[in-house]
Amino acid sequence: GQVDTLLRNFLPCYRGQLAASVLQQISQELGPQEPAGCQLMRSKKLPRVREHRGPLTQLGGHPPRWQPIFCVLRGDGRLEWFSHREEYENGGHPLGSMALTGYTVLTSQREYLHLLDTLCPVSSGERTQGESDPLLEMPVHFPLFLQHPFRRHLCFSAATGEVQRAWRLALQGGIRLRGTVLQRSQAPAARAFLDAVRLYRQHQGHFGDDDVTLGSDAEVSLSVLAPPPHHGSLSLLWPVWGPLGRAGQLLDAVHAAVLAGASAGLRAFQPEKDELLAVLEKTIRPDVDQILLQRERLVGRLRVEVQRPLESCLRGKVDAQLSLVTQKLLSTTEAVLLAVQSLLAQGMDRLSRHLRGSSSGTQLRKEVYSFGEMPWDPELMQTCYREAERSRGHLGQLVVPVGFFGTQSLVFGAQDLAQQLMANAVATFLQLADQCLTTALDCTQAAQRLEKVRGRVLKKFQSDSSSAQRKFVRGWLLCIFLPFVLRQLEEGCKVELLEFEGDVLAVGSPALTIEGIYKDIVQGVLLQKID
Repeated sequence: GQVDTLLRNFLPCYRGQLAASVLQQISQELGPQEPAGCQLMRSKKLPRVREHRGPLTQLGGHPPRWQPIFCVLRGDGRLEWFSHREEYENGGHPLGSMALTGYTVLTSQREYLHLLDTLCPVSSGERTQGESDPLLEMPVHFPLFLQHPFRRHLCFSAATGEVQRAWRLALQGGIRLRGTVLQRSQAPAARAFLDAVRLYRQHQGHFGDDDVTLGSDAEVSLSVLAPPPHHGSLSLLWPVWGPLGRAGQLLDAVHAAVLAGASAGLRAFQPEKDELLAVLEKTIRPDVDQILLQRERLVGRLRVEVQRPLESCLRGKVDAQLSLVTQKLLSTTEAVLLAVQSLLAQGMDRLSRHLRGSSSGTQLRKEVYSFGEMPWDPELMQTCYREAERSRGHLGQLVVPVGFFGTQSLVFGAQDLAQQLMANAVATFLQLADQCLTTALDCTQAAQRLEKVRGRVLKKFQSDSSSAQRKFVRGWLLCIFLPFVLRQLEEGCKVELLEFEGDVLAVGSPALTIEGIYKDIVQGVLLQKID
């Protein structure tokens, strides 16, 4: 019932943002086009996780005990586990499965137990008489703990450190894939949904950005519109049942029920959303010039009223921090993109060496396949992803004063950028190589042509990485500072906004709202500072 009520309050906000998103898309189509965009061809492969599978042991059951299982990480970031390999190979039903959205991977038993103590101080110290806890009593040499704030924890153990590392990297890839599904989307509806979530939260008094927008629309709705129970209530359950046992099962049941409610509500809105998008397209496109002209008039008048407090806020509370955060973001993305370029060059060089060495056709095909899979190889890409992770702590400290707590989303975004640019570069190299290589060439001639392709691809990569870095840094600086500035100006500009609201309503377009126009003014001035 609460989910239904919250969705009813949220959907009007979503409808308004759908209209604004359609107007933005049409104006971009009809407006002046930017100079030539990407030099690299866009990879046609959808973002995915390389499927990973193998034997592990799992702590579970009542009472909990270690049991051998066969785990499979699917390409969509869902983890499944079976009683044994044959069950999986014969198409049997898994013992359990879990979408990895919102989970964190820990590989230290001490770190995990410390986390439990932090969440629920009584969980490791007070247990019912006679109950044993294998997790606390027996050391785990190569553990894999999957922790979630409001879902059942999963505890696995690998046979060796090498196996543990491979699973850790694979699981982290699955968590990121499921987390950034909305952020990666270019669809107007996805953009409108995220904008509506931010606006809805601002109406609730929450201006700072954080990681609650990680996940699908239903999962985000669950986090934003119907927050799960607070840790304090969980601490009443965990001393007796534990996060791996019955308390975890109860949390999963509650989570599934509320998620199902949010999913059902959004599914029920889908036909209306599709119809609304079609109607907005038909009504906005013919009148787009007039709507944009009226919008510009309103922007000009309102800007005069808010310019002075806005510039005062930027000078006094933003400028110094903006410079520090910009430098940190630039250095982080530069390190990430240099790592991608180095890895790409090594891959192209490896193919050339195999050609010069007159490798067999079978070996060459294997190397070409491996090269094509580089963007989805978690072990290879880890050198790039690690550069983004290194900045987390310092960056988090820099942005706390402005109320930004979305560092995980930012790190995921940098890693997604690295993977996408690598995928584009690999696809471009393979296409150009296919065009210039023929069976009439000997190995030396083929290697020489590949050298030329290598140079062309690196030039294209450097061009694209430069523009991608600029777009990434600008976008995230807006995410970090725009909510802070809007919060600072909220009280001082409230009267001016109310005075202009009637003028906006008189235009009669659902794509224009006083909140949207005001945000665009603040965003425009902030972008000038950023640039």
